[in-house]
Amino acid sequence: MILLTVLFLCIFSTYSASVKGRTTGPRINNDKLYKFTYSTDVFIDRVKGLPEDSAGYRISSGVDVNLVWRNPNNDDDQLIKIMIKDVKIENVNERPAAKNIFKGKHSENIIGKEYLSALQRPVVLQWTRGKVKNFYSYKNEPAVIQNLKRGLASLFQIQLHSGAAREVDVSGKCNVTYHARENQVTKIKALGTCEIEKTGFTSHNELLDVSTKVTSATIYVLEDSFIKSVRAEENHVLSLNFRQTTNAKVVSKQKLELKSTEAGPRVIAGKQVASVINTLDSNYIAVPLVAEPVKNECKNCQSISEHWQAIRKQLEPENLAKAEATRSFLSFIQNLREATKEEILQILRSERNEVLPQLVDAVTSAQTPASLEAMLEFLDFKNGSSSVLQERFLYACGFASHPNELLLKSLINKLQGQIGNSEIRETVTIIIGALVKKLCDKGGCKLPAVVRAKKLILGGLDRAKKEDDVKMYLLAMKNALLPEAIPLLLKYAESGEGPISNIAATALQRYTTSFITSEVKETMNRIYHQNHKIYEKILRTTAAAIIFSNNPSYMEVKNLLLSIGELPLEMNKYMLSLVQDILHFEMPASKMIRKVLKDMVVHNYDRFSKTGSSSAYSGYVTRGPDASSTYSLDILYSGSGILRSSNMNILLFNKNAQLHASQVVIEAQGLESIIAASADEGEENLESFAGMSAILLDVQLRPVTFFQGYGDLMSKMFSATGDPVNVVKGLILLTDYSQVIQLQSGLKASTEFQGGLAIDISGGMEFSLWYRESKTSVKNRGAMVVVGNIFVDSFFVKAGMETSFETEATLNFISTVQFSEYPFLVCMQMDKIESPFRQYVTKYESLPSGKRYTSRKGKVKLLAGSEYPLHQENSNMCRKVFSTQSDSSDSWF
Repeated sequence: MILLTVLFLCIFSTYSASVKGRTTGPRINNDKLYKFTYSTDVFIDRVKGLPEDSAGYRISSGVDVNLVWRNPNNDDDQLIKIMIKDVKIENVNERPAAKNIFKGKHSENIIGKEYLSALQRPVVLQWTRGKVKNFYSYKNEPAVIQNLKRGLASLFQIQLHSGAAREVDVSGKCNVTYHARENQVTKIKALGTCEIEKTGFTSHNELLDVSTKVTSATIYVLEDSFIKSVRAEENHVLSLNFRQTTNAKVVSKQKLELKSTEAGPRVIAGKQVASVINTLDSNYIAVPLVAEPVKNECKNCQSISEHWQAIRKQLEPENLAKAEATRSFLSFIQNLREATKEEILQILRSERNEVLPQLVDAVTSAQTPASLEAMLEFLDFKNGSSSVLQERFLYACGFASHPNELLLKSLINKLQGQIGNSEIRETVTIIIGALVKKLCDKGGCKLPAVVRAKKLILGGLDRAKKEDDVKMYLLAMKNALLPEAIPLLLKYAESGEGPISNIAATALQRYTTSFITSEVKETMNRIYHQNHKIYEKILRTTAAAIIFSNNPSYMEVKNLLLSIGELPLEMNKYMLSLVQDILHFEMPASKMIRKVLKDMVVHNYDRFSKTGSSSAYSGYVTRGPDASSTYSLDILYSGSGILRSSNMNILLFNKNAQLHASQVVIEAQGLESIIAASADEGEENLESFAGMSAILLDVQLRPVTFFQGYGDLMSKMFSATGDPVNVVKGLILLTDYSQVIQLQSGLKASTEFQGGLAIDISGGMEFSLWYRESKTSVKNRGAMVVVGNIFVDSFFVKAGMETSFETEATLNFISTVQFSEYPFLVCMQMDKIESPFRQYVTKYESLPSGKRYTSRKGKVKLLAGSEYPLHQENSNMCRKVFSTQSDSSDSWF
């Protein structure tokens, strides 16, 4: 028992000693003046850039530290005064005199007398056991100066024992971890955990966004229970997710070194901190140690009207496929974000029609309350004649990079008001669906406007009586992808009423696998196998694609494969081609298909030798370490050889995210009478129709009709000009990232990445009864520009880097069918035109006086054009088509 008691007392005394050790902190001696040298460096460069090539600057100074007061009841509770003096601003790297903007400039000339005086006014810290309990400074000091002082004061935030803590400094309230050994302490700060007021925004889609990596470490060396030196470094790396070679890094360093100790002022006697502070200087007030916001004011900037006049020529319609148009669009958005509603309205009302659509794109893409108010006041939705501008506004809303509840609420109010054009009413509804999806993806499904929009779409579909209204709400659901809409979509898909069923089925096709339940697959199986009624080929093939894409069972795959041979001629060929595409492209269903094909009843020559012109093919557009893109081309013909459906898709993806970059679907039906042919089963009574539907950047757009009805067809055939029909044209903001990084030196780094796309998608369908030939064409033209701008602006000096790349591209898809003989000749072509690619990096440093250093590097290359491969049968058929065309061109008729 005595032994246990002694053991307990030993453990207790050891624990008490440990606790006592943990409660002590660094101390400063009475009546001493500690003279330090201090410097803070900032570097901005590309991730793999050499330190000597970076942009940046150094602020260096002397720092005097002395004890003002020590708590008579607690030696670890101290007031210390810190004063900055002998300030210098200089290059962070050695540079020739001609490239050194600081050469011959005194600190007062650079910083300004008022700012320099404020920087050299001392601050006082209440320093308790190594923690900065209070920070005392002067009120109404410039925020940038106060923050620099906070950055220095934060170096005194320390603890002498190992362990984790949640600590407040200039970066905010952050998780930190200390590692202590002998006279050295290392502090690791988890910058991602810091709580601080944040401004800015990120892009909606992760693939188009910017990823960041941050590190922060501080090493303290102690001597005689006080700080001998501090070295701190933090790194911020930013990379564009779909092209990580477009990147930037911001490195911030601080160094504090003790140079000498000499006799200093005597301490002030007192028991209360407040009275001692008042005795020291009655102007001192306690201010937060966390950095305060600093607003960057644009110096010598163009007004919004001047900027518009400078770039408006680049935004004329004939220039839209050029990179310069996109670059001008991005720069103008930056200026628009600082403009007032009145300034924006003045430009809108004074502009001519030819560039107004592009101006509407830019104003809407600015996504500020002022720009939205200006657009809503400028556009008169009651006027049906200005539908082009209204549609451009609505599509820009749908492509919004960071939509908010106010935008959705505004569109709902418009929909419930008077709209003069039925197509605009349809577009408003469809875009509301797209905004619901984007807001739900960001966790905003319970926002009042989102709840209201969901009720509007679901309730509208439930009450809709007209076919056009049903299609409108189904298209909105195709964008919104609400889980609660799935039962309604199943109902309309299975109803078998032409376009309505097809829209519902293609909406279900856009849901991720987690939402494709057994009930959904059962319905798709009933549609494909026509268990209850006869369905159109387009609907059946969509049902098959949904089954194949969502973990099909052994029996589901077997039944799909067994159906080949029992289907209409072209559908047989299409399904066979679809299966072969899944196998050659190693899609998820390929393993199950291979397993089923081991059964010889399924895998036999008769079933897998079906002929026809329909096809399905997928391939890679690009494959890279950061992102890849694929294309798929599905063509389905009727038994008479006339195009039923052409579906071209481009997907962009990486290991974390996917983006449906574009889809262009051309559909035709009821055209057999033109060539005196018979319609396929289930399609005998279809009205003559041809149209185009598009998805762009995950947003379903309003479909375009080429003709509807036999009379309309004949009229357009005889009056056709051969010009393509525009599906979508305009300027789109792709990447939109803007964040302010609070550096632990007190400086702030502004980071902005903007990516824009000028796009022109058009398509057409031509018939020639004389030559018995039909041709469909889809032309995708675009110019993409991405610009990243990273800078640190302390008002008296600015350093930064702009990194950018740009390209112009054209992708054509042409499908030619000759039905002068049987079997028909079908040739599909998918061509990428030769395109330029340009990349630039500009680094700069500047002073308010206008003195500036700039370094610019770039490289330009030409990306070769190519024809994307399709299946071998298509290549053989194209040779015959071109051979036939060549022969006919030599004859008189």
